[in-house]
Amino acid sequence: MKKINFYEKRDLQLRLKMSKYTERLPDYCLDFFIGIENNTSSLTRYNYAMDVFIFYNYLANFKFHKKESEITLSDLNSLKSRDFEQYLSYLSFYELDGKHYKNDERGKARKLASIRSFFKYLFNHDMINSNVTSKIETPKLHNKEIIRLEQDEVKRLMETIENPTEFSNHQKEYNKRTFERDNAIVTLFLGTGIRISELVGLNIESFDFRQNAFLVTRKGGNQTTLYFSKEVARALKVWLEKRATLNLPEDENAMFISLQNKRISIRAVENLVKKYAKIASPLKKISPHKLRSTFGTNLYKQTRDIYIVADVLGHKDVNTTRKHYAAISEDMRKNVAEKIKINDELDE
Repeated sequence: MKKINFYEKRDLQLRLKMSKYTERLPDYCLDFFIGIENNTSSLTRYNYAMDVFIFYNYLANFKFHKKESEITLSDLNSLKSRDFEQYLSYLSFYELDGKHYKNDERGKARKLASIRSFFKYLFNHDMINSNVTSKIETPKLHNKEIIRLEQDEVKRLMETIENPTEFSNHQKEYNKRTFERDNAIVTLFLGTGIRISELVGLNIESFDFRQNAFLVTRKGGNQTTLYFSKEVARALKVWLEKRATLNLPEDENAMFISLQNKRISIRAVENLVKKYAKIASPLKKISPHKLRSTFGTNLYKQTRDIYIVADVLGHKDVNTTRKHYAAISEDMRKNVAEKIKINDELDE
């Protein structure tokens, strides 16, 4: 029997998690999830399922006073704009299945986008009379500070991994067992800007050290070849030498391994980055995504080409690149300012 790969396993897990929401929704909701299956990832559908259920839970408790599964299309037809506005207000702080949650404007905007997609589908398929959600304004989004590491902070981060002097004795002993792996992971993040899910999904056969290249599976399942520097290659080879000494199952082909001798998890990678970054840069909350931001900013500074940055990072829209990397816009403004001459004689 063929072993399922990382992405197939993740897809299966997301489908199972998604069913915990969809089985509590009316049958007509399933038509929506089936209808978008060919054009969305399993993660996107899971997020939609969660957002749609939160909306139905609100309607069940505060509008119609019946179970989520009992809410009819006629009930949806009765909703007015104010019902959705009240729902957005409710999302600021709410309770679901005994747990409390809160949302800022970005959380509200995402949930509204999910509900809009759902109602658009129902309207386009003649299941409701109108799409009221099209009238609802998206919450205004304020620009967030872009957190990334400066060059001196990157240096301290790498030094912390190699020599964690501020760790407890127990942590130091643990670090001796994971140094090669952790160094390779952080170096790969900083040297290629890949996403954490892309890193966790890498296999041994994904790499070609003759070309210093590797095959990465992007969002949506598309595969792309990326390249890495000699510095990254050295860190990866040191880890591979250590990996070869581990007592791994014969069929374990994951590039990065946990201490349990299986593919490392996303949560474990998040924790190891946080552990080292907390010492190297205590005032910044550094995550794998912030290492990606650091790479994106550094790549732009080297190339001055935002389209190259977008391509390497796997952004389908270059505006996404501009939005996430504020330093790029700042450098562009500085560059333009230097080109404007008021008095040419001053340069003579």
